[in-house]
Amino acid sequence: MTRKPESDYDVVVAGGGAGGVGAALGAACAGAKVLLVEKYGFLGGAATNAQVLAYCGFFQQGPNPIKAVGGAADLVLDELRRLGLNCDPYRSPTTMNWIILLEPEAVKLALDRVLEANGVDVLLHTRVAAATRTADRIESVTLAGMDGRTRVTAEAFVDGTGDANLSLVAGVPCRIGNAEGQLQAISSPIRIGGRDMSKPIDRAAIKAAFAKYNADGRWPSARDDGGIYTEVPNTGEMWWMMFDHPLPDLSSASFTKAERAARDAAHDYVALLRKEVPGFENAYLVQTGPQIGIRESRHPAARYELTGADLATGRQRDDGVAKAAWPMEDHSVAGKPKYTSIGGDGWASIPLDALRAKGLDNLFYAGRTIGADPLAYASIRVMGTAFATGDAAGQAAAQAV
Repeated sequence: MTRKPESDYDVVVAGGGAGGVGAALGAACAGAKVLLVEKYGFLGGAATNAQVLAYCGFFQQGPNPIKAVGGAADLVLDELRRLGLNCDPYRSPTTMNWIILLEPEAVKLALDRVLEANGVDVLLHTRVAAATRTADRIESVTLAGMDGRTRVTAEAFVDGTGDANLSLVAGVPCRIGNAEGQLQAISSPIRIGGRDMSKPIDRAAIKAAFAKYNADGRWPSARDDGGIYTEVPNTGEMWWMMFDHPLPDLSSASFTKAERAARDAAHDYVALLRKEVPGFENAYLVQTGPQIGIRESRHPAARYELTGADLATGRQRDDGVAKAAWPMEDHSVAGKPKYTSIGGDGWASIPLDALRAKGLDNLFYAGRTIGADPLAYASIRVMGTAFATGDAAGQAAAQAV
């Protein structure tokens, strides 16, 4: 490790979701001095800020769970187990995919503890506001936090923001959505309490209730199967994904409209359960958000763009640094996800160049910022895969020093 004396850190990671946490742990375990910055007051990304209470991508499809992600992610899962989550693979009865069920408060605490134990400096309530660079390197970032603006220098940087915020301020060209600019729909899972646990959830009754509601309700759901639901571990609460909403662009006005619609629909949907579905007579809304679940935004230019063909054929490469194992789950049509399985052995290689910025030698990508075409993106955006690409990006950033 040969950090310049004037540099504050070896590696600065922007974003504290699965990709950013994976990157910070990967870099720290490789011996780097690491700073992680996160705009919220907690870590976890979609698992804690959007009620996406499942780690997808840790296992391949099939009748038995075959592990596809380890490394830094295992440090997180081990800490979650110490906090009382079993983290065993759970097969969704709706999609038949293997996931790990989560409880958001345990995720927040587990990430705090794991990063602290591995010597990662963390700044919450902080975001990257600007970057200074030469022709082919980022030299520093300006952080905007509760105490104003601070300039931090580093030898390498990782964009794990999901929305490519670091790449954007560093001047990296970004594609919006797919080739036509279309974005995958947002989601808004919710948590529900007060259900009579002695009664099984009646999916047929939920479907019948929405068949009536969709005729004249304010927020008809495109999901005609009753949605995806599980039990939130250790709480007795129901986790339910029933609301999806198209996102026409990345404007604040569109996000505001989607946020308001999601909250309004949540109250309507719980009232519908109380009225129409046995066992929900005393149900109440525990929580939405804090924000909508953003499936897609910007795609910064990478040195290699993973393709749908790579995944459909299960292409395995000598320069692979992570595995893509989650099916290509396309939400171009709100509420109508389309799944395409990974071919070959059930996983495909993600090469290092998909994690490297085009035109900048010391910027790496983690999570849903990595290089991927629209089909491949529909697979690699999930949190289990984000841990893997983050871990690889963090290690590569540390080695670049």
